[in-house]
Amino acid sequence: MKIIDFIKKLFKNKNMNITAKITGIIYTPKLTKDLETIEFNNFDINSLPANCIINFDEFSFGLSKWVSPKRTRSYPYERVYNTLGTAKRITVIPIIKDEGKQGDRDFIQWDTISLMSLLDVFVVFAYYYKAEKHPSRNNKITNQQFDNELVKTKITEIKNYHSSALHWNLKEIKESFPELIQNVKSSYRKISSELNVEFHNEQGIDKFANQFIDGVNKFMKTSRQKAQDAQNREMQTIQPKEALSTLTKATITIENYLGGKYYFTTDEIKIKKNKLFLIEAKHSKTSLLPSVGDIKDGLLKMILYTNLENVFVNNKKYQTVPVIKLTSTNLEERFSTEENTTEIENYIENSNFTETQKKIVKVLLEEAQENNFNVIIENAK
Repeated sequence: MKIIDFIKKLFKNKNMNITAKITGIIYTPKLTKDLETIEFNNFDINSLPANCIINFDEFSFGLSKWVSPKRTRSYPYERVYNTLGTAKRITVIPIIKDEGKQGDRDFIQWDTISLMSLLDVFVVFAYYYKAEKHPSRNNKITNQQFDNELVKTKITEIKNYHSSALHWNLKEIKESFPELIQNVKSSYRKISSELNVEFHNEQGIDKFANQFIDGVNKFMKTSRQKAQDAQNREMQTIQPKEALSTLTKATITIENYLGGKYYFTTDEIKIKKNKLFLIEAKHSKTSLLPSVGDIKDGLLKMILYTNLENVFVNNKKYQTVPVIKLTSTNLEERFSTEENTTEIENYIENSNFTETQKKIVKVLLEEAQENNFNVIIENAK
């Protein structure tokens, strides 16, 4: 039997479906970085850093921006994580990004909005209206620019909006998406004409637009199905950045207080008696630690996992133990907060970590202690 077939057979035999609820988020992030503060009078979304603090009269908020609606590009979760220490958080996401016929085209998905809503992050849905021709590739563009006036208008509305991020995000989908989608089409037509660049067929955008004809419910249903399909594909896949000590993955369906369902996939699970260990794994082939972007990406899952209630596996209730596991082929000493809470300083000082890595590990362990999740650091077996 081929190794890949053997792995798939193991996955098939070990699949588990987990259900849980979240009624609210309580979490204290500590690995966030110091953010630059910028006055709203000088606001230009295209020149701002990936995350910052915006002062707007008496209103101060954390702002992050995505360079693509696709979550696997440029660590957008890290950008959002860095703003979670602020009282109010806004993130700017393009609903569609077309890089030209010889590039990628990505669409925003419901599960992205779901996660932002669960984290109480207000989403400004934006579009690109300027770009430059790629210097070496035909039918491709680069340096796409957001419509800054649209972003400023939406932030002004959020300043005076007093309901939750979830309600804002749903309202924006219902009210703003149809016009935004037309703006996307018009904008890329204009860029195509100005730069003599071909883009992907507009039928793809029309198909995307049709998801909203019946309002947010159809969007949620269509995107949920895509999320479930992706969830099922991921169940059968070992990612290059994963080094798993078991081959056990599981789907986890989280329901919020309004009955909305969100679909995720755990990297690993482990069951000990009545405890269910939900393990988010991050791996590095070359460095002693995964990148800080990878670690913060994993911490967003910890925010969810530490707030789960009524967790069931096949109709049996479990107590959850969230775990973030960092692995490297170059690590020698193993460390686990589950087994050792007194030798943290010795472990860090006796490791071969750089000073920056030592600081990251120390703050990560502080965050784990504050928010009740475990950390494992070990060699990738």
